[in-house]
Amino acid sequence: GTPFEKVILDFQFTADIASHIHALKHRISSINSESARYKELIDKFYIPEDWDIKIQNEILKMMYGDITWGQLLEKVSSNNNDLYHLAVKELSKPLGRARAKESARYFLQYNKQLNFDWQMNFRSFVNIQNLRNKPDAQLEIREIANEMLKQVENIEGNPLEGCLKAFNLKSA
Repeated sequence: GTPFEKVILDFQFTADIASHIHALKHRISSINSESARYKELIDKFYIPEDWDIKIQNEILKMMYGDITWGQLLEKVSSNNNDLYHLAVKELSKPLGRARAKESARYFLQYNKQLNFDWQMNFRSFVNIQNLRNKPDAQLEIREIANEMLKQVENIEGNPLEGCLKAFNLKSA
């Protein structure tokens, strides 16, 4: 396996915080994410495509009407993003802008999207593919793993074609 530790792969993603945390659990990789200390986070959030399911709960239906779980998540996410920006604005003077931006993140949810850079060697890449690019893996992290595999398959000149075949890796 040692030769596969010499090939370094680097991916840039925009993904939800929950998937970002999933990525952090892979111990032999490096992740660098955008920081709320240095900039105000932009309004990006993830709504699962398979949440087009009508809400059945009567209390929620009274509060929000006849909507789907995805529509409710979008409303709540939008409200929380508005609260985040308002908190940054109003807390900046008493706390300082850096502290205000950091603290305001408490209004954000796990579906908040971040930009991050995920770097690993080829051996770690194979491990991630074997763990996360399978039908029983969480949908969102499986989609990220499959996108990583597609990017490696499409490197100009296909220099890792033999390695992908050796480990029986092929994107969906």
